Amino acid sequence: MIVLGIESSCDETGIALYDTQKGLLSHALYSQIALHAEYGGVVPELASRDHIRRIIPLLKEAFEKASIEPSMIDAIACTQGPGLAGALLVGSSVAAGIGFALGKPIIGVHHLEGHLLSPLLSSNPPSFPFVALLVSGGHTQLMKVSGVGQYELLGETLDDAAGEAFDKSAKLMGLPYPGGPEISRLAEQGTPEVFQLPRPMLHSKDLNFSFSGLKTAVLTAVNKQTAPLAEETKADIARGFVDAVVEVLCAKCAKALRETKLRQLVVAGGVGANRQLRAALDQMVAKRRCKVYYPEIAFCTDNGAMIAFAGAMRFKADPSCATRSYGFTVRPRWPLEELQAV
Repeated sequence: MIVLGIESSCDETGIALYDTQKGLLSHALYSQIALHAEYGGVVPELASRDHIRRIIPLLKEAFEKASIEPSMIDAIACTQGPGLAGALLVGSSVAAGIGFALGKPIIGVHHLEGHLLSPLLSSNPPSFPFVALLVSGGHTQLMKVSGVGQYELLGETLDDAAGEAFDKSAKLMGLPYPGGPEISRLAEQGTPEVFQLPRPMLHSKDLNFSFSGLKTAVLTAVNKQTAPLAEETKADIARGFVDAVVEVLCAKCAKALRETKLRQLVVAGGVGANRQLRAALDQMVAKRRCKVYYPEIAFCTDNGAMIAFAGAMRFKADPSCATRSYGFTVRPRWPLEELQAV
């Protein structure tokens, strides 16, 4: 069975073709980073218009890479939510048009489910059940994942997501957009403990997170310096910030593994590509004699492959999850707990 995946929830346009027998056949991705850089963040209207420009060429690219014809697909999976309403409408309308033209069923996929299942695309995938750390610009959550659609929320951020804190802190330091990768790169040049920033909720009895206070601590550190900031000072602040975030994330993951008595940790989402976080998690699980799994770097950010895979898993288990009614709706806000297990 071959499933076409379409992702357009925010500022990446992703197309992929996944075969349940052969695996991932092809994927094509376009990032809008350059488009939004001068604004310092994603502009929803511009994002929607750029999805319209990019999606058809990317579809052609994916089919050419896979060396198959559109008529050969069995179903179309598209991100139905959560995300930017206008951006979601682009992907959903294109999916509906292709489905109507070819007479193929449509599967609406939850964006976060795509991230949670993305490590299963790797050559050494985890098995159910596992603890998942979903850490991105919009979400920081710990989940117990027992199967497709079987998700138990263990803890989440009470304010800013980790990725959001990365971007906002980078902006406070005058770093270019997108700030997350920039602050991580700069941190590698910084000296530890020059700036000892707080570890919010590190010792709380629950598995929740909070990063807004850490962002405020970065602002305070910046304001105490003489403007403009010296590069060495920027690097030391960045190091203090990254060390704080990584320590909190690792501690909460260790606590989640201990409380659930599970021995597999999966990391998904854009911040999962962070080298400092990966190194710290590798050390943590080694001490606990557990295993940690990451998506391929290309699949940490939003992409069509994870949507095609999640749609294929649901369609294979329950074909009734798809529809041949080619009207479409999107769900900009869609709680993950509303998903049905398969």
